[in-house]
Amino acid sequence: MSRDAMARALVLEAPRRLVSRHLPLPAVGADDAVVRVVACGLCGTDHEEYTGELSGGFAFIPGHETVGTIEAIGPRAAQRWGVAVGDRVAVEVFQSCRECANCLAGQYRRCERHGVADMYGFISVDRPPGLWGGYADYQYLSPDSMVLPIPPDLDPVVATLFNPLGAGIRWGATLPGTKPGDVVAVLGPGIRGLCAAAAAKQAGAGFVMVTGLGPRDSERLALAAKFGADLAVDVAVDDPTAALTKAAGRLADVVVDVTARAPAAFAQAIALARPAGTVVIAGTRGFDSGAPGFSPDILVLKELRVLGALGVDVAAYRAALELLASGRYPFESLPRRCVGLDDAEELIATMAGERAGVPPVHGVITP
Repeated sequence: MSRDAMARALVLEAPRRLVSRHLPLPAVGADDAVVRVVACGLCGTDHEEYTGELSGGFAFIPGHETVGTIEAIGPRAAQRWGVAVGDRVAVEVFQSCRECANCLAGQYRRCERHGVADMYGFISVDRPPGLWGGYADYQYLSPDSMVLPIPPDLDPVVATLFNPLGAGIRWGATLPGTKPGDVVAVLGPGIRGLCAAAAAKQAGAGFVMVTGLGPRDSERLALAAKFGADLAVDVAVDDPTAALTKAAGRLADVVVDVTARAPAAFAQAIALARPAGTVVIAGTRGFDSGAPGFSPDILVLKELRVLGALGVDVAAYRAALELLASGRYPFESLPRRCVGLDDAEELIATMAGERAGVPPVHGVITP
């Protein structure tokens, strides 16, 4: 890279104000790197950042599902990550100091140096070198980054699903300990819900139900069968507890709630779980939303195990990349829209429901 090379990036300066800027590409030292962004996946977090529902310290370059090609890398970073210039990698959103008690215990999402404050796609553009997110043609990788090599035959756009599929694997299989023969209910038919269904089936689940709400979810519910679901239920039409009991013969061993801004879903998740079952809560609702229809006594009477799920981990990302490369599920044929930086704001606003049109199941920026 030349000393005067510049990167183009989209900076979120305030809610609904995504501005194009040019930032200098940093010189790479012995222990860091720069990737050329090939694709950056979009999820609910992206449009919640855009609208301001998920508040953060403006201004910053969003984008936390980055797949890129190593453009420049220092020798220590190359040795630690096992990659070289020209290699295609996925970038973990969290950073790890590799030294604190949490990192040493494998809980790097709670790193004492970084934690949630230093996630890629959320860091202030004013912190040098500024290129901390995937809405750009280049992204900087600090020494505390974690990267995963991408199988050479895996399409980079499909590879951006390493993040939601990694979430599905952790939330739908690893965390609850899903076993062969289990009945699993997944609340929410978005990309993470479909991925959780696929992960549960991959773990051996005997029956998987996916639920959604109303016409906006109809296309996604129709897709669920391709991703491991045995039953798809529109809860605006049918009682999911009755539907599951009728189809599977019993309530769920594992319930995975990935809904967003849906306070009533918590009570529904609890109702779907069998006595001594496990409920994983991965969708956030807002701190003041409460849980309509929920009685804590049900937790006692059913002796439920309720688990909160924050983010993913490297082991789940590796498993996700392997599953994507296997071709077992048709992730390549998901309803998808790929746009460049010039059209990114329109796509994000559409996914937020603020522009006309049907939001794609999978949105991707390809700078």
